[in-house]
Amino acid sequence: MERYEIEAFLTLAEELHFGRTAMRLRVTTARVSQVISKLERRVGAPLFERTSRSVVLTPIGQRLHDDLRPAFERLDAALAAAVAAGRGVTGLLRVGFVGAAAGQLLVRATDRFRDRYPDCDVEIREVQMGEALERLRADELEVLIACLPLSGPDLANGPVLLSEPRMLAVPAGHPFTARGSVSVEDLARTEVLQAPCSLPDHWREPDSPRLTPAGRPIPVGRSAATFQEILTLVGAGQGVFPVGAHATRFHARPDVVYLPFHDTPPLDWGPVWRASRATARIRAFAETAAAERRV
Repeated sequence: MERYEIEAFLTLAEELHFGRTAMRLRVTTARVSQVISKLERRVGAPLFERTSRSVVLTPIGQRLHDDLRPAFERLDAALAAAVAAGRGVTGLLRVGFVGAAAGQLLVRATDRFRDRYPDCDVEIREVQMGEALERLRADELEVLIACLPLSGPDLANGPVLLSEPRMLAVPAGHPFTARGSVSVEDLARTEVLQAPCSLPDHWREPDSPRLTPAGRPIPVGRSAATFQEILTLVGAGQGVFPVGAHATRFHARPDVVYLPFHDTPPLDWGPVWRASRATARIRAFAETAAAERRV
């Protein structure tokens, strides 16, 4: 049965009058009669007894009504809930962040968002870089504040909320520390520690080995799952690691030196969400966070 057939049948069963039914459905009386007649032919029996003075359900019509009404009400409730979730800025928004810079940015954006949308609360969760996308794709988070861009057909990237210079974390006493800055080409001269966000794709050709822009291979170092693990390995002389400039403020260590790159674009931070899960809450949060950056 089509939805319009169910609506016409249930409305007529309630009104027991073709004219009032037509008015509620905003169609003509002839249209209501046509739909009911078509439905009766499909059922193979009359659903209503019609006289010049009254319309009443037949026993078969009454049974169909009793079976259809609860299911149709559940369908309407499910649709209303979906519309509220998709269009309404209410409920709870779970936002994760990776790194201190993202966390600081998220707190400011959340305060402004709560002022704008008091009916929607925000739950802030810190996640490690090795688990961030997994938790987003498992629907444990709705939005993730992380390095942009995060590629993937299932991901949507929001506006850039923060840009900062890129730097290279090296062990104290490393030969690079004698310079004022480093180049991407220098990565070919030392092992680069590995993490899920180690080197962005736009530093190299897609699907190619890890290469510098000049085509020199970048030695692959040990892997780590958290940023503190990375810095511990750097300090122990196990390799180097590209970071954002915020590391100099939030992660100062006596065994690690941060050197600026002089030939890379800035590191961008912003919201990421699953494209298939986009809602009014997510869009409103991204817009609010972007407005916070402009202030």
